[in-house]
Amino acid sequence: MTRAALPRVPAMRIAGLTALALLAFAGNSLLCRLALAHQLIDPGRFTVIRLVSGAAALWLVLRLERRGTPVGGSWGGALALCVYAGAFSFAYVTLPAGAGALLLFGAVQVTMVAAALVRGERPTGPQALGFVLALGGLAALLGPGASAPSVEGSGLMIAAGVAWGAYSLLGRGARDPLAATAGNFLRAAPVAALALGPAIVTGPTIDLLGVAYAALSGILASGLGYAVWYAALRGLSPVQGASVQLGVPVVTAVAGAIALDEAVTLRLAASAATILGGIALVVARSGPCRVPPQE
Repeated sequence: MTRAALPRVPAMRIAGLTALALLAFAGNSLLCRLALAHQLIDPGRFTVIRLVSGAAALWLVLRLERRGTPVGGSWGGALALCVYAGAFSFAYVTLPAGAGALLLFGAVQVTMVAAALVRGERPTGPQALGFVLALGGLAALLGPGASAPSVEGSGLMIAAGVAWGAYSLLGRGARDPLAATAGNFLRAAPVAALALGPAIVTGPTIDLLGVAYAALSGILASGLGYAVWYAALRGLSPVQGASVQLGVPVVTAVAGAIALDEAVTLRLAASAATILGGIALVVARSGPCRVPPQE
């Protein structure tokens, strides 16, 4: 069925679904940082619980909505998901929520645009300027200074962004993105448990609140968040879908300041404006990449 043949979705419903999805994506950073900043759980266990609970939520959504629709995905996508989820959790041991979300978002988009350039796609003048601005904003955020984020945490979050960009590229063109996401989560959960087994077995005692944060990250912010986002995308154009996600790092930074008492520094604000402005230039011209759902 073509896009034109799809039933028209009420604008208010699309707006509500979009807002819920963006809050869910921002919620992943907040829940992870809340759990790890207060040492309620270690990053290895957070990762595994998030993936297991996310897989369960997505499987249940498919069962209830489609009555047995088989899952899709691939092992390549599952491995990329594992790398993303693990690096994301370990990065938030030291990174503030807002800076982490901005680094993730920027790294994903740089990865997607770079892949398009390697494939031979040529950007327009505004797109090239936007790409340079985004890279400059990332460099400014990571440069030396008292307010610079942790070097180790930044490296891990950039790795998470590259992995998520690879995940998105591997899944491009999937006929049923929700079923593909469910399949990737179901494959990734046991892989992560095996890979992080030593850290899980020898890790410190965990608090039940930390387990709850990890489960909420998997069930609400990941599993149901993706389900809501794919429902919203039925009423959004590719450029609209890309543009509204520019708000995720902003929402995360504001929520981090409120819930975690994190400072919104001048460096973070200036870097965010540069990175998001650059990405906006790319997607406003229907650039080589479509922004995938993040976090």
